[in-house]
Amino acid sequence: MIISASRRTDIPSYFARPFMDAVRTGFIEVPHPWNPRITSRVSLRPEDVDGIVFWTRDPRPLVPFLEELEIRGFSYYFQFTLMDNPPFLDPDGPGFRETAAAFRELAERTGPDRLVWRYDPIVLSNRTGPAFHRERFEEISAALAGSTRRVMISLVDFYRAAARRFRALEADGIVVRQPSPEDLAELIPPLASCAERRGMEIWSCAEEVGLASFGVHPGKCVDAGLLSRLTGRPLPSRKDPRQRKTCGCDESRDIGVYGTCRRGCIYCYAQSRGVRF
Repeated sequence: MIISASRRTDIPSYFARPFMDAVRTGFIEVPHPWNPRITSRVSLRPEDVDGIVFWTRDPRPLVPFLEELEIRGFSYYFQFTLMDNPPFLDPDGPGFRETAAAFRELAERTGPDRLVWRYDPIVLSNRTGPAFHRERFEEISAALAGSTRRVMISLVDFYRAAARRFRALEADGIVVRQPSPEDLAELIPPLASCAERRGMEIWSCAEEVGLASFGVHPGKCVDAGLLSRLTGRPLPSRKDPRQRKTCGCDESRDIGVYGTCRRGCIYCYAQSRGVRF
């Protein structure tokens, strides 16, 4: 079993200690995403866990516990989101330079194969067009060169709550738009070329718009193949039936809780769903 920690919230940033308490206990009780009165017990015993995928924008609170996880026999890797959006998209997003330094320091400790850079999601607007994202991707990739071998990208999805927040931005003259074919032609090939120059494979995450013609193929965020290489033992690859049709992820158990991340990213699908602490 692969543990996803977590698509629903930033466990490394905000819940590192509760996560470690659950690891020491050997299990965690996870509320149902839509009905908090229903919970399921998920084992966190090393013999039951094939690997852990951490999703985060700032892993530093978890870093002091990595040695303990390794001693206990857990393998892991990070899906590390690092962007440099303006505050109207990321009102409480961590600073680029600070988190880039944290990314490099973590890579020195774990090696680059355990860190996947996420430039995700890409929000196109009258203030963040293709040129903006080309420039930010170029600078961030330069800062991370040698610290990762893989970058995941995706275009923002207009989930109902996110679309409502986007419409609210129009009062300030900010118009978020769906990407046009011209946008994609201006944006995706330069990102693919930049990633190649930096020694990074570039993959897309659950993308309905085909990007293969631009050099970006569908990828897996929860990747049993990557964990197999990290652990040295083969793991079965099964598409996760709980994810969207376009999602290529292998099957995992997510242990996060919707509505508990504190960052308030305007585009986020998770901040207004499910239960809250």
